[in-house]
Amino acid sequence: MAVSLSPCLDITYGVTFMSLRTTFRRSRSAFWLASVVGVLGVFSAGAAVGQHTVLEVGETHAGSIMAGDTARYTVQVGDDAFLLGAVNQISVALLIRVIRPDGEPVGGTAGLGRGVQRFGGNPPEAGDYTVELTVVGAGGDSDGGDDGEDEGDAGSDDAPQGGDYEITLLRNEPLASEPGALADQHLSRYDGDDTPGAAIRVWRDGETIFSNTYGMANLAYGIPFEADTRTNIGSTSKQFTAFAVMLQAERGLLSLDDDIRDHVPELPEFEHTIRIEHLLTHTSGLREFLNLVLMTGRRLDHGDWIDRSELIDIVQRQPKLQNVPGAEWNYNNTGFGLAATIVERTSGQPFGEFMRDNVFLPLGMTRTMVRADTRRIVPDQSEGYTPGPMGYRQIGDLGGAVGAGGIYSTIEDLQKWVENMAAAEPTVGTRKSLDRMMTSFVLDDGEETGYGYGLSVDEHGGLKRVSHGGADVAHRSMLIYYPEINAGITTQSNHASFSSALAAQLAEEFFADALELDSDEDGEGDGEGEDEFNVEAYDPEDFDEFAGRYALDAAPAFVMTFTRDEGTFHAQATGQPRLEIVPTSPVNFRFLVVDASVTFQRDEEGAVTGLILHQNGDQPATRLEGDGAETWEPAAEDLREFAGVYFSPEIETFYRIEFDEEAGELMIEQRRMGRASLEAGERDQFTGRGFTFEFERDRNGDIVAFYLSNGRTRDVRFIREPW
Repeated sequence: MAVSLSPCLDITYGVTFMSLRTTFRRSRSAFWLASVVGVLGVFSAGAAVGQHTVLEVGETHAGSIMAGDTARYTVQVGDDAFLLGAVNQISVALLIRVIRPDGEPVGGTAGLGRGVQRFGGNPPEAGDYTVELTVVGAGGDSDGGDDGEDEGDAGSDDAPQGGDYEITLLRNEPLASEPGALADQHLSRYDGDDTPGAAIRVWRDGETIFSNTYGMANLAYGIPFEADTRTNIGSTSKQFTAFAVMLQAERGLLSLDDDIRDHVPELPEFEHTIRIEHLLTHTSGLREFLNLVLMTGRRLDHGDWIDRSELIDIVQRQPKLQNVPGAEWNYNNTGFGLAATIVERTSGQPFGEFMRDNVFLPLGMTRTMVRADTRRIVPDQSEGYTPGPMGYRQIGDLGGAVGAGGIYSTIEDLQKWVENMAAAEPTVGTRKSLDRMMTSFVLDDGEETGYGYGLSVDEHGGLKRVSHGGADVAHRSMLIYYPEINAGITTQSNHASFSSALAAQLAEEFFADALELDSDEDGEGDGEGEDEFNVEAYDPEDFDEFAGRYALDAAPAFVMTFTRDEGTFHAQATGQPRLEIVPTSPVNFRFLVVDASVTFQRDEEGAVTGLILHQNGDQPATRLEGDGAETWEPAAEDLREFAGVYFSPEIETFYRIEFDEEAGELMIEQRRMGRASLEAGERDQFTGRGFTFEFERDRNGDIVAFYLSNGRTRDVRFIREPW
């Protein structure tokens, strides 16, 4: 969402690129690990392949399967157990589904078309669980992406719809009660010489209380993930950029109140002044550059090049601000890229050299560096990997990320960084500056944003929590600090499916003595009725009172629409695809493919009046008047009105809109994106490819343009060309 459901450096890709996020179902000290692709779908199983085979730990069973078949295996699970299995997809892409004793699905995995997929977690009850294997489809590209790789091999469309596999039960054991052992269990999903890896480190009062690494930093050369492995920390870098600005302010070389044009005079003069503080707090009103270049058809997930110099060019072309600076919070990588430029111009050093000389080396962070160019070699780095139809794909870093991201660090160095933040007399910087970074910014209307300077600020279990997650194309990072108990935890991974939510969940175990948590609290919102909540008994019609539209208080133009389709619930944010949500209490719902949840709120009479979005802090939203979930149902003659060629002078990009007579749908086409259907929303509004299209009519009612939005970047105007 913008105020976004992807709160990191990464752009807000559509479902194609985020459908493999891992989710966790948690009952106090346990998580159920389940990749969400296809897990809740309806399967039409064909003939079973053999009888149910009982899986025992350490035994490997080989099998063959064809499209339409279902292979079934049984696992006998005790109370409060931990389960981990692996399926080696030798020549077939499989969907793995785990079925509980009562026949209901509890989790599953899909998306990796070849190689080893792991499944498991903490089953919700004892009994005999069934593991079902079914063929995904041609090449196993279950996420619908156009990977464009390995043409003509087993991943092509004419490949056989079946093949060979092996299944092994790796663990079936009591769930660990000690935090370190529990962390090892759940991170074992990323352990082994066949998977991208992960790392975790936990400390308190200056002492490391747990540290471990798992899996591989480099699959091609068999290099394991170690504590000193350099990993791209994505947007976790933003706090370092903010700190660099604070150092320059301490030295009298800039003021946070400075007009940014004082330091970058080639930027345009907008109607309202953008100050340096606005860059660090995501309140500048500038376009978010990564989401903007997506509109041009740039495939950032496939390594399309972005140079840092483009940031200034993008800002120069922006016709007006998206909001008055200081009036709205909108997660923005452009601002931090410009902040790094200001550090360079006030110091006379490239940003990487400034950080090395003024921050990293003075703090003993000898394994931390700025990767200013994606072609620069990073010694001892972890390569980033994402699941694909033919196995893991090695995928590079985002370009132009310096300031917003671009830092490679280690779990050891990040502990050193937080210990400097915690010190009464910091080695680098001042206590005053660090405290200001960790204080929530207040908007012009007096509302707090839950974000300081490059850091999220909220509460967790009664304690102040300072944190930031990071996500480049494939790397994942999370850093959490609890000032009141001088404790922190960090996780890193080079696996695109790794969920950074794990850091907060494990923090509840390591710091259980200090965090005040309900027995089933998941760290998000008011858990009304969570202790007794039974998801299987939830009546889908109970959701109808929540259906409607909700506008974020900090960004009223950003609207979340909630709808129900029989027993499936969805949320759709402005400029983003529709996402499935599941209930975790009578008023709490968790997004399946994004690390976020919502809590619906009532007034004194019990009417639903708003919600809180839990992501990067708590963000309130107010329910809009009327039947907000209503949609416009245009006829064919209505849809034909929109056909035409549209051009945006701002981003120099053409879009073609056509009416498909056979399908009866409006289609959007862009040279590098291909074709996609558009779904009608409110009158003259459509969504597709993760974008929102809002059409403009002249005084005669003729369509003359549309405004394109995708969350963090809004209202880019496309003018209709002569047809």
